[in-house]
Amino acid sequence: MSSSWGERIQISLFGGSHTEAIGVNIDGLPAGEAIDEGQVLAQMARRAPGQDPTATSRREADTPRVLCGLLDGVTTGAPLCAIIENTNTRSKDYESLRRLPRPGHADYTAFLRYGGHNDIRGGGHFSGRLTAPLVYAGAVCRQILARKGITVGSHVAAIAGEADEGFHPVKVSEELLNRLNREYFPVIESTAQEKMRAKIEEARLDGDSVGGIVECAVIGLPGGAGNPMFDGVENLFASILFGIPAVKGVDFGAGFAAAYLKGSQNNDPFYYDGGGCVRTRTNYAGGILGGITTGMPLVFQAAFKPTPSISKEQDTINLPAHENGKLTVTGRHDPCIVPRAAPVVEAAACIAALELLAQSGLLSRQA
Repeated sequence: MSSSWGERIQISLFGGSHTEAIGVNIDGLPAGEAIDEGQVLAQMARRAPGQDPTATSRREADTPRVLCGLLDGVTTGAPLCAIIENTNTRSKDYESLRRLPRPGHADYTAFLRYGGHNDIRGGGHFSGRLTAPLVYAGAVCRQILARKGITVGSHVAAIAGEADEGFHPVKVSEELLNRLNREYFPVIESTAQEKMRAKIEEARLDGDSVGGIVECAVIGLPGGAGNPMFDGVENLFASILFGIPAVKGVDFGAGFAAAYLKGSQNNDPFYYDGGGCVRTRTNYAGGILGGITTGMPLVFQAAFKPTPSISKEQDTINLPAHENGKLTVTGRHDPCIVPRAAPVVEAAACIAALELLAQSGLLSRQA
């Protein structure tokens, strides 16, 4: 089923942008793990719409309601299911989309795949709204990882050509990640945010949108986790990251830039640190070799396309009439989704990291 992910830590997303509710079922969590609701809500708020000029004006509380799997705030070992009500929908904004599919959206491909029976309201099950329950699942996994000394954080690396400084590939601090993973528009260098906001506002006023890049780091992962070939760490993380709507590229460490380096530059030399631990002096590999973690920071980037819903008139087709047409998208949409995407990327990374531990036999279960 395409809305489910994972082997040991299994998540299943359900609902649509304008259905009564959206939600997630999480199976495989170890029993006896305390989940702090306040920490969950803090992550949900980072993704929630309607709180910043860079985002859609649609307002949703995004307060999850747990149906089962928690008892007195502690995991029971049974599947954990939570729903999030949709309370601020305007379905009439999407009436024309059965005839005029939006360029850049899944309207047309969903029409082909499901014979026109797909829910077109707000994009239905293809909507970025489904990232809300994904963030819930990630917030739960984040707390379990933290007790194992694993920290996840991200920043907006670039928007419309304006760039933040990147993570130090070798020395990513827990303090920095914990500062970033609490912010709505996380950047390492504060002046970068001002320039990015200016680009977003310029696009918004022009009825357009812009994309960007989120860089994420995971520290504290033990070396030796993962598998070669088709079950490697890159495969695992990429498979959930590409489930985030609008992600068009993922790379690890030096990524595509490695293609322009020599082996003598790209290889990360090993050494023993003062505590007798094996480290590398550089981290072009992004903490992964042969699909297995090295013990260095796991660093990757996710590229997001511009929001396809724009108010400029666009060429499209009229499906019932079998002719060319014009479309002006109405409704409430983000001129840039990248700031709100940062906690979603972190959530995906948290889920993947917990799955990695479970697959590698490093996630203990209580009876």
